[in-house]
Amino acid sequence: MSSNRGVVYIEPGKVEVQEIADPTMAAPDGRKLEHGVILKVVSTNICGSDQHMVRGRTTAPAGLVLGHEITGEVIEVGSDVEMLNVGDIVSVPFNVACGRCRCCKEQDTGVCLTVNPDRAGGAYGYVDMGGWVGGQARYVMVPYADFNLLKFPDRDQALDKITDLTMLSDILPTGFHGAVKAGVGVGSTVYVAGAGPVGLAAAASAQILGAAVVMIGDFNKERLQHAANMGFVPIDLSKSDRLGEMIAEITGSPEVDAAIDAVGFEARGHSGGEQPAIVLNQMMDITRVAGNIGIPGLYVTEDPGAVDEAAKVGSLSLRFGQGWAKAQSFHTGQTPVLKYNRQLMQAILHDRLPIAKIVNAQVISLEDAVRGYEEFDHGAAKKFVLDPHGMLKAS
Repeated sequence: MSSNRGVVYIEPGKVEVQEIADPTMAAPDGRKLEHGVILKVVSTNICGSDQHMVRGRTTAPAGLVLGHEITGEVIEVGSDVEMLNVGDIVSVPFNVACGRCRCCKEQDTGVCLTVNPDRAGGAYGYVDMGGWVGGQARYVMVPYADFNLLKFPDRDQALDKITDLTMLSDILPTGFHGAVKAGVGVGSTVYVAGAGPVGLAAAASAQILGAAVVMIGDFNKERLQHAANMGFVPIDLSKSDRLGEMIAEITGSPEVDAAIDAVGFEARGHSGGEQPAIVLNQMMDITRVAGNIGIPGLYVTEDPGAVDEAAKVGSLSLRFGQGWAKAQSFHTGQTPVLKYNRQLMQAILHDRLPIAKIVNAQVISLEDAVRGYEEFDHGAAKKFVLDPHGMLKAS
């Protein structure tokens, strides 16, 4: 009998915690790997990207083991692993990356060229990302371990700050990447679309980068209140469809220096229905001439639940001419976590970035994951952290 259990996608709207296979040192195609490690999962988080699959908005197959936000303890090492030992506590970037291809050597680990036979880029537990088994489980295998894993310098210190450090696997580097690519710096005025966990991480990143004012827009009043409690300026989008005017009431100008889209393709407009391009078009409206727009929000190539035929294949109605006329810069794509996670770890360990408080982390057991998915899908102003072995409570 397997000692492993994990969160499994069953069908749109349904996940279950089931017995799953124990991890082995093997690639999805069965090739034996000696550069991998097996982890006892210390913490693993529910992500908004997981929700897209669970809602049936991707081509994810039934039976997919979910989870790409993983922190773990090394319990077995392959013979080719040289820099990690049993007992190490490590953060796992959600990107599966070989460390050897052109993109990895240029720090573009979000689009590794070798770990996915179908396209550039790999990830754990995610549709079309190479078939790597997800980590919302008790145990998981991580390939290319020496390259991918970030070892925490002190075990006791790591466990003491684990609810912060667990955010290094995805949402904190993702939010930081969005802020960096939006050109946030000292004195910047910043608008973040979306007050979910990634939006809050982007806002926190903008602050640590020196922004003068950070505004967050959303329809969800609970999330807006939490954003305000964390020191960000909330903008209630239900009050008006004139975003520039609402920004001007705060800063005196209808435009910002930097804008960050932390919403993605399931964006909604004032009509209540989906308008998948609305955030991108708003970004062009409210970003200054020659300003930057960071887009960590997810956009997909296939969306079976889209509102029109074009959007089903990722074609959106963008007013791109406006962005061109304003000489704006756009940056999209999977975040290269390894580019940022070490310095963000230092910010956490030295009490500069209390990210667990900022995203309102709530620890629940792995067996309670179904409830976490349901509450998160209903807009809870929380970031659910799964605790498969009870180690977070002990810490």
